[in-house]
Amino acid sequence: MNEKSNSFLETEKIGKLMRKYAIPCIISLLVAALYNIVDQIFIANANYLGSYGNAANTVVFPLTVVALSIAVMIGDGCCAFVSISLGAGKKEDAHRSIGNSILLCIISSLILTSIYLIFMENILTFFGGKVNPETYACAEEYFFWISLGIPFYMFGQAMNPIIRSDGSPKFAMFATVAGAITNIILDPVFIFPMKMGMMGAAIATVIGQILTAGLSVWYLFHMKAVKLSKGSFGLWGHLMKKFLILGITSFLSQISLVISMAAVQNMCTKYGAMDAVFGQSEYAQIPLAVLGIVMKFFQIAISISVGMAAGCIPVVGYNIGAKRKDRARALFTNLLIAEAAVGAVALLIVELFPTQLIMIFGAANESSYYTDFAVKSFRIYLCMMILATVNKGTFIYLQALGKAVESTLISLTREIIFGVFLPVILPIFFGLDGLLYSFPTADILTFIFAVIIIQRTYKELSTDKDIKRLKEAN
Repeated sequence: MNEKSNSFLETEKIGKLMRKYAIPCIISLLVAALYNIVDQIFIANANYLGSYGNAANTVVFPLTVVALSIAVMIGDGCCAFVSISLGAGKKEDAHRSIGNSILLCIISSLILTSIYLIFMENILTFFGGKVNPETYACAEEYFFWISLGIPFYMFGQAMNPIIRSDGSPKFAMFATVAGAITNIILDPVFIFPMKMGMMGAAIATVIGQILTAGLSVWYLFHMKAVKLSKGSFGLWGHLMKKFLILGITSFLSQISLVISMAAVQNMCTKYGAMDAVFGQSEYAQIPLAVLGIVMKFFQIAISISVGMAAGCIPVVGYNIGAKRKDRARALFTNLLIAEAAVGAVALLIVELFPTQLIMIFGAANESSYYTDFAVKSFRIYLCMMILATVNKGTFIYLQALGKAVESTLISLTREIIFGVFLPVILPIFFGLDGLLYSFPTADILTFIFAVIIIQRTYKELSTDKDIKRLKEAN
């Protein structure tokens, strides 16, 4: 087989490559995001679950992100390493890193599942599950079944970027879409006529994840640029170190989000109890439920943002391996423009149509307090969406360049320093409103930091020879 089978990544037009790789990746991530969002929509519109089930879904959501963080660290890191290896003609490193990743994903997913099942009560309590008894009962039921599906979920998510690195972004998209469609079909059946409640929503999700994992397994035996054999499978420390370093940014960007959500959900519970309305038992779950919905919309926008950047990883990695910095620079410019455009569209939607958005999540079955707090939350919490999408795209692009330190630095600054510190401090002075303002404030401060690194990256990718090539290409 030709080791340079992906050589078109060095010659094809940048715009065409972005469309080819980014669009399937965006769809894959959007569909993956829909797993949890679809559950929440159907749960919210079931009268016997309502905002209690909605709040329970919010409690469990960060725990699925923990699983995702490990999966993307393995998958994105391997994807970047495989792309760089193929660009440099190192085929053996490519196939062994994939085999290594598969074993690592299976082992880590089984360990995480065990931890979730053993320490379920403590974990749910930490994320605000005991805001009231009804919410905890729903969260416990949902989390148990979701935990059983963790190995399938992690495998599908980890293999998705690896499949893209093999030059098959459309199949990666298909595998994810197939699972999500299955979930969308089964959710209303299990929740409404069968009245399986939170268990039904979770089982529908797990069945979809099993399908995605199964399709991924099939593809691994039909790879194009890389062929797996018995010799591909093993836990080689030197390879693991190389690709996990490249994936550490993906891990930190997700796991730091979990830490930030833990802070937000705990502060939401604490200061909600001090509120004149939400301090009442029958309304106590509303702030938690609403913030979960707002974060789900944010997840949709950020999935597009991450999808555009992550879809470019094979392109960037290959061109860096082939020493074509001019193309890497051109791709960065196009990416930043596209990220800002996505943020602008998302901003218009949340500012102009917050009532319509919350109606999708069962507002008609809830009190006016639910709708009023949701409208305020959408408009304040997400008012800096443009900066948020640009920040996120920058994280991922730097990772693709192999700049793990810079990428990790920006990610940790956003989610840990600002994402935890601000939600804890601002509510002291402004109550629940302070919690809402913490999110856009964090994005503004992170953007200032990101601009400095963006400028440095441009300088590193620009030489007289590269600039001349770029002008000729245009």
